Amino acid sequence: MTGYPPGGEWPSASLNTSVPHSARVWNYWLGGKDNFPADRALGDQIVQFFPDIVDIARQSRGFLTRAVRYLAGEVGIKQFLDIGTGLPTADNTHQVAQRINPHARIVYVDNDPLVLAHARALLTSSPEGVTDYLHADVHDPDTILRKAERILDFGEPIGLMMLGILGNVEDYNEAKSILNRLVSALPSGSYVVINDGTNVISPEARNEATRVSIAAGTPYIARHPDEIAGFFQGLDLVEPGVVSSSLWRPDPDPVAGVPAVVDVFCGVAKKP
Repeated sequence: MTGYPPGGEWPSASLNTSVPHSARVWNYWLGGKDNFPADRALGDQIVQFFPDIVDIARQSRGFLTRAVRYLAGEVGIKQFLDIGTGLPTADNTHQVAQRINPHARIVYVDNDPLVLAHARALLTSSPEGVTDYLHADVHDPDTILRKAERILDFGEPIGLMMLGILGNVEDYNEAKSILNRLVSALPSGSYVVINDGTNVISPEARNEATRVSIAAGTPYIARHPDEIAGFFQGLDLVEPGVVSSSLWRPDPDPVAGVPAVVDVFCGVAKKP
């Protein structure tokens, strides 16, 4: 089944296509069609001096697939809270989870009006499970939790997905505070999945991408892997720990061999 807001009404939101949005730029890099000239212009501008960003986008999507497959399969997590959903592409969280467990419940959270417009597509669910969408901002974790509690059972373990979203919080301490507020609401046995851009492999190009994103009004802060690791403080990291996203339990590929390291790091950790 799918979940809908009370009374079947969607929150109102204006769509300004003249201003780029990170979710739509990301969609462009992944080869999607849900973007506008302003998004493509920013995306092309960044690709000119940071061509690796396209592979980073694809490796991040691959990590999402593997992480959800691990949680829904090996661990048995039945509920997911995916913050910073972005626009629907292939292998969204609910598709991966419900292929393994049709009864899985997934709540997506994003603040982009275009994602809102596509919410009904996102809400395609297995008959046994639930998917829902919340229009909310990562800077307001209390609102996210209050709304999510209507759909998810916070008495049972939850998989918190934070992929490519903490970089949108410019201040590192604020990003940690937001994450800590979310994690504090999760029951023991829950898992936290984080994937965010780093600035160690191509620092000059990555730092220029950060500057351009801030100037465009869509700030995304790439951080050192040590800072990504700092997000998991107090949690039990799953092997192989905090690594380049291409190296987190990659699927065997006898032809390509070991994947190349990319400037985006990730981790999966359990709340004790």
